[in-house]
Amino acid sequence: MPWSNQGGGPWGTGGGGGKGPWGSGPQQSGPSPPDLEEFLRRSQDKLRNVLPGGNLGGKGLALIALAAIAIWGLSGFFRVEPDELGVVLRFGKYVRDVKPGLNYHLPYPIESVLTPKVTRVNRIDIGLRNLEDLRRGTTTREVPEESLMLTGDENIVNVDFSVFWLVKPNGASEYLFNIQQPEGTVKAVAESAMREVIGRSTLDEILARQNIEIPVHDLMQSTLDRYGAGVQITQVQLQKVDAPAQVIDAFRDVQAARIDQERAKNEAETYANKVIPEAKGRAAQITQSAEAYRRQTVAEATGASSRFRQIYVEGSRLQRFAWFRRKQELHFVHHRHANSNFAVIHFFWDRILGTYRMPDAGQT
Repeated sequence: MPWSNQGGGPWGTGGGGGKGPWGSGPQQSGPSPPDLEEFLRRSQDKLRNVLPGGNLGGKGLALIALAAIAIWGLSGFFRVEPDELGVVLRFGKYVRDVKPGLNYHLPYPIESVLTPKVTRVNRIDIGLRNLEDLRRGTTTREVPEESLMLTGDENIVNVDFSVFWLVKPNGASEYLFNIQQPEGTVKAVAESAMREVIGRSTLDEILARQNIEIPVHDLMQSTLDRYGAGVQITQVQLQKVDAPAQVIDAFRDVQAARIDQERAKNEAETYANKVIPEAKGRAAQITQSAEAYRRQTVAEATGASSRFRQIYVEGSRLQRFAWFRRKQELHFVHHRHANSNFAVIHFFWDRILGTYRMPDAGQT
């Protein structure tokens, strides 16, 4: 019978004056709830009109059963989108992975399917939050409890960074069953890895952003692999690395001084790179000129010495020939004018004046 005829529904009227089971009164406005028995009666009447014979016999029940089985079997078809991966479960246990497209699994409750997004790159911000405001647009809010970290030289630094990650191509089952909250796990691992790397680095290295992102990426990936999370870290990106707000002005002055120092150093190196090659070129030119002058001087001296030796040898030969000729002349005069002193004196006088000539061989 309808519940309206039972005096206040299945829980009775009670002492609440027509109130519901939780003590709330009936709603005065709006449509009344449908009558379940009336709905079933009307459905049976429609089914009798559709079936041949007007009643539910054995054939009718068989047709209904076959239709229900067919519908139940067809319910196993499902579609996997291009950015998804199908994970088929049999009684809640992982069975296989299926590729994007139209696929089939045994109908529920035998098998079911999960379709996580495996190609979508997810982003997690640590140390800051992006808030959407209809009036101001996107605003950023700092989260000091996440960003303030202690460095290796016992300084405090404010580090905001973002982590980009996605599900591994063959790790969808691990992603679904090994961790309960993937985003929370990735965020906790990222914050822990960044604090460890910051704790091993000095303040100057951190402010210069040297060797921060890659070590954090490697440490996060190794930790998640040990967890079997099925997550792949694609990038760790530093957003802001700065000192706390209380000492930000002093740190900025220090950074400006470092920048001026680097600029002066770069200018000095640029000047040195310009002057040193020019000086080396001039030195090489002077060295080459000196070497050429040395070779020229040595060659001239060698030539002069060679000429002197030749002249000396020729002069020595002529001198020996002159002394030999004089000896022959004296020998000739001695034999020809042995008894004449005048002839000898005349001979020497002619030799002095250069007018004496040797006689021919026929005259002797």
